[in-house]
Amino acid sequence: MTAARTSSPADRPRLGLRERKKLKTREAIRTATYALIREQGYDATTIDQIAERAEVSPSTVFRYFPAKEDIVLTDEYDQVLLEELRVRPADEPWTESIRQVMLAAARTGVEDDVEVARLRTDLLVRVPAVRSRMMESMSVTGRLLCGAIAERTGRDPESLEVRVHAMSLIGGLMEASMYWAENGHRGDFPALLDRALDVLAHGLEHDREHGHEHDRESRRKSRGEPAPGRENP
Repeated sequence: MTAARTSSPADRPRLGLRERKKLKTREAIRTATYALIREQGYDATTIDQIAERAEVSPSTVFRYFPAKEDIVLTDEYDQVLLEELRVRPADEPWTESIRQVMLAAARTGVEDDVEVARLRTDLLVRVPAVRSRMMESMSVTGRLLCGAIAERTGRDPESLEVRVHAMSLIGGLMEASMYWAENGHRGDFPALLDRALDVLAHGLEHDREHGHEHDRESRRKSRGEPAPGRENP
């Protein structure tokens, strides 16, 4: 097994002026897109409208995002996730490293802007084109994760085992995201992801009743029912 790197975030080089300008432009395009979707819906929002709101040209939008779906799906987290995996303690079990990094990324994604997180996951459920593009995007992320697994464990990144493990993690993330949106974004998304990772680690039989309790509680709250009282002994 190869050791994880021990560098810290402070050791990483700062972005240059050109890179910072690119990030600023990408964020302006995203912000404009989110605002327009809230105002008029996804289908009614056009690239020309996004460009005008972001104060860039339509060609600039396409240079940063090949399709409209990419604007609401892509983010800067893939490379951050890989870097955070590399700085986890070298003697930490791989499964614990990936759990901690994925949960930290989930918390950051929600805490940065919970309304954007809700919008993105809602579009993932409601818009087939967004969901299809997400599958393509997740596939790319999965391949990057294969490399991280190989680096950490010394396994072949092209092996069936590594590919299945990587894509099961990606699939768990996607299903947790869709479950969150389908249930009205109730509850804590990182907690849902943690449950998904538990299933991947231990199978369906592990803590089965605990998972059922969560589902029953979500359904009870959606119906506005009071919490069940305790029976007297």
